[in-house]
Amino acid sequence: MRVEIVVGNIVRQPDVDALVNSANANLRFGSGVAGSIHTAAGPELEQYCRRYSPIALGEAVFTPGVELPNPFVIHDRAASYINDDHPVRHLDLVVGQTLRVAKEAGIKSLAMPAIGTGVFKFPPELAAEIILNALLSGGATEDQ
Repeated sequence: MRVEIVVGNIVRQPDVDALVNSANANLRFGSGVAGSIHTAAGPELEQYCRRYSPIALGEAVFTPGVELPNPFVIHDRAASYINDDHPVRHLDLVVGQTLRVAKEAGIKSLAMPAIGTGVFKFPPELAAEIILNALLSGGATEDQ
């Protein structure tokens, strides 16, 4: 697996199969990454999302990219660092679930933001460490 760190706008990554959306439980238009992805994909994305919501902490689902240049969006839900129990475990789990969903869908490349560091208040350095470790280890397993 090749891991690249890119600083930029996630919706301007046309060279990947899927964008990862750090989503809220209802997979609705939000601020930050969710708002950028929903805006770029168009209102039809929210229509697709309705059939999967709400999603639990640590869960990931995929939808078409609709108007994005990317065929897919993987929506995942991290825990709030200050409001939920075991946020580190949930972030590790959601990265693993994201990788599982990508593999099952045949997705070969994806752009993943710093999940949970916006409205969910994860410290960026801690989130980066958890995400990188989960990526390098192949992701968390459901029994962790």
